[in-house]
Amino acid sequence: MRIATDTGGTFTDCVFVSNGKLEILKVPSQPKEPAAAIASALEQVRARLGPSSPPEIDLVCGTTVGTNALLERRGGRVLLITTSGFEDVLEIGRQARPRLYDLLFENPAVLVPGERRLGAAERIAADGRTLKRLTSAEIRSLLSRARRVRPEAVAVCFLFSFRNSSHEAALGKALRRAGYLVSVSHEILPEFREFERTATTVINAYLAPVMTAHLSEAETRAGRAWRPNGKLRKTVARVRVMQSNGGIIAAERAAAEPVRTVLSGPAGGVLGAAHAAALAGIEKVLTFDMGGTSTDVALLSGEAQITTEARVADLPLAVPMLDIHTVGAGGGSIARFDAGGALRVGPESAGADPGPICYGRGELPTVTDAHAVLGHFAARTLLNGAFPLDVARAERELRRRKGSFATLEEFARAIIGVSNSVMERALRLISIERGHDPRDYVLVAFGGAGGLHACDLAQALELRGVLLPVFPGALSAVGILRADVRRDFSQTVLLPVYRPHAARQAAGRFLRRLQRQAEAFLRREGFQASEQRFEHRLDLRYIGQAYDLSIPADGDYVAAFHRAHERAYGHADAERPVEIVSVRCRATGISPRADLPELPRAREGAVARPSAIGNSHLAKKQQRVAVYERERLHAGERFAGPAIVTEYSATSLVPAGWRARVDLYGQIHLATARKGAGRYGR
Repeated sequence: MRIATDTGGTFTDCVFVSNGKLEILKVPSQPKEPAAAIASALEQVRARLGPSSPPEIDLVCGTTVGTNALLERRGGRVLLITTSGFEDVLEIGRQARPRLYDLLFENPAVLVPGERRLGAAERIAADGRTLKRLTSAEIRSLLSRARRVRPEAVAVCFLFSFRNSSHEAALGKALRRAGYLVSVSHEILPEFREFERTATTVINAYLAPVMTAHLSEAETRAGRAWRPNGKLRKTVARVRVMQSNGGIIAAERAAAEPVRTVLSGPAGGVLGAAHAAALAGIEKVLTFDMGGTSTDVALLSGEAQITTEARVADLPLAVPMLDIHTVGAGGGSIARFDAGGALRVGPESAGADPGPICYGRGELPTVTDAHAVLGHFAARTLLNGAFPLDVARAERELRRRKGSFATLEEFARAIIGVSNSVMERALRLISIERGHDPRDYVLVAFGGAGGLHACDLAQALELRGVLLPVFPGALSAVGILRADVRRDFSQTVLLPVYRPHAARQAAGRFLRRLQRQAEAFLRREGFQASEQRFEHRLDLRYIGQAYDLSIPADGDYVAAFHRAHERAYGHADAERPVEIVSVRCRATGISPRADLPELPRAREGAVARPSAIGNSHLAKKQQRVAVYERERLHAGERFAGPAIVTEYSATSLVPAGWRARVDLYGQIHLATARKGAGRYGR
């Protein structure tokens, strides 16, 4: 049996298949012990399945452990060993000011201070020749100096090791024999750009102790939770972890290369949204994942966008990642007044502990509390009644803290408005600021709070409409459950393209070497040849440029580069010589799929019947709204706003002037009456 979990800031989501049907479960997260929440979820799944529980499970995890360790700067104690004279590359960086006109800006502290950066007496030339050999005596000296530092992990990054890795390999072997957790750059990122390669290798080492401990604890607790009587020696057949590139990987590999898991949960959300859009027949979508602590947005136009130039917690990460933008706005984001009396919302969050005021323990007003006092949670409960909300407590505390706002409702609407503005800026950044017209796109809204804000954001950006997928509050876990095993292999080659055929042959030799590594990786993961897929790409640039574009390696790759350059920068020069910077091979092992069943069909165009009529503050006034239980809706049914849609994992608002249609899989399509509900997708 395959079970997927996604650890979020407020809830840990669990998705599994029971009797051929996808089911979900949400349990409160435990930030100090994330593995405990996974174990709690598995215990409840086992109890729900009863005697039909299989003896063994495959567990696939989406995790925020790496992200939180970077944000909170609580990774391991790292020692960096680099080529003598290059110890300060982390401090120097690109010599660029992130905020050019901010005179008070200070760069964040580096992860490895100067006293824990050692220079090695060795040197590799730019063409891979050995200029100064790393001797056995120097290795012994470095080991002695390392022992005095007493690191939890060691990062090794030598100059031009992507050309010749012999020195890194020799030192890495000696350090591992001495018992250290070691990250070497030619294994993590065998590419040029010294700062990015060093920074990425250091981040990997920084996260390794934290991730190793977490995954070991998760596997142990999961085993106990699934078989508490201990009769079976091994009850978790395999643990895999979601990566930032949209694929999963074995826990052992994730512990060795945790830098690839930093956007683990959000990547699962993008996969889930892509699947929902495919079921609906929609190609161009903006994904909008609003959880308890943050909101993640991405743009999909046929396929997910991959970047190798991401920054997380103001730190550069050069490994392949889904192009996701995150802002500190979620259901638990705290509202406060700044020194000038202006209302601010986030990025600080109440999280799972203490949580929003209406959860019973929090004391500071949050976005969730604003929705609660405005009556947007029709039943005044979450999780189908299993999680009651103390709305009276939220009303009392918000009234006490409303500042200069005339009424409680005005204060609550302002909190929602400010959070909307933060999320609208994020959506504009990934669409308008990158040359995409949002009017061509549909918003796929998910996360526990996504459906509460989706229509407001879609209207502000003039989107085609909104898609509310099935299981919106656990869509990231659904994406993780459906994810394939994936790993990216790369190599910097720096090949000028004066004759395209000859350059392709030269690049082909490197690609074949990468594919052999990729095939060996997939065999170790247990995939037969028929289950293996490979994608080859070339990073190209005009000779003399500093940045490159990734192009499929098949066909006329030079002409494809010119077209991509025209799209990205508005100009191209077909007469200018091109250079192949790096070659890439993506290895994919096809995993079993869990698909959504089709719903019973109602008569096409039938009007859905609400389960209740409630009162809610919408559009600056109290209105009577129809309340629909999503589980009771049938394919083909329609209804109009104002309405509230309730379900186990989320609540959604449909304002007046919006119309809804339920598709064959239970997904809800929303559009304004002007645009017409149901005119996009299937």
